[in-house]
Amino acid sequence: MNPPTVRQIRHIAWKTPTGWLAFGFGSGLAPVAPGTMGTLAALPLYCLLSVLPLWAYTLLVLAAFVVGVYVCGITSKRLGVPDYGGIVWDEFVGLWITLAAVPLHWKTLLAGFALFRLFDILKPWPIGWLDKKVHGGLGIMLDDALAGLYAWGLLQILLHKHWLGILP
Repeated sequence: MNPPTVRQIRHIAWKTPTGWLAFGFGSGLAPVAPGTMGTLAALPLYCLLSVLPLWAYTLLVLAAFVVGVYVCGITSKRLGVPDYGGIVWDEFVGLWITLAAVPLHWKTLLAGFALFRLFDILKPWPIGWLDKKVHGGLGIMLDDALAGLYAWGLLQILLHKHWLGILP
C-alpha cells in the first residue's frame, strides 16, 4: 500500500471521530515532533483531570487506554501505517499515567513531561522490545503506557526525595 497523502491524513484526523481522537484533537498533525506536541496537548486536560479523586482518575485513564487501543488501531489501519507518528493518543495516556497521584505544580508538570518524553524516546527494555513485538492498537498504546509507568516511578522518587523542591 502507498503511504497516505497529506490530504488523506488530514481527512482521517479531522473528519473521523476515531482519527480525531487518535490524532489528539489535531495535535498529532504538527509538522515537527508530533509526539512532543501531543504530550503538550495532554497537559491542559491533565490539569482538568487532576482534581478527580485518585480512584476516578485511575478509572478514566484505564478507560482512555482501552479506547486508545481501539481508536489507534482503527486509525493505523485506515492510514496503512503500523504506528504513524501523528497518532498521539498514546502520548496523552502515557503522560496521564506519569502524572497520576502527583501534586499539580509547574515543577511536577515539567518534570513529568520531560521524564515521559525521555522514556518514550529512549524506550529502555522492555519498552523497545514491546514496541517491536506487539502490533496494532495494543502495541501503539502499550509502549507509551509502560514509558508512563517508568516516568511515574522516577517522578515519585524525585518527589519523595524532595529533589523538585515542593512538598507532596
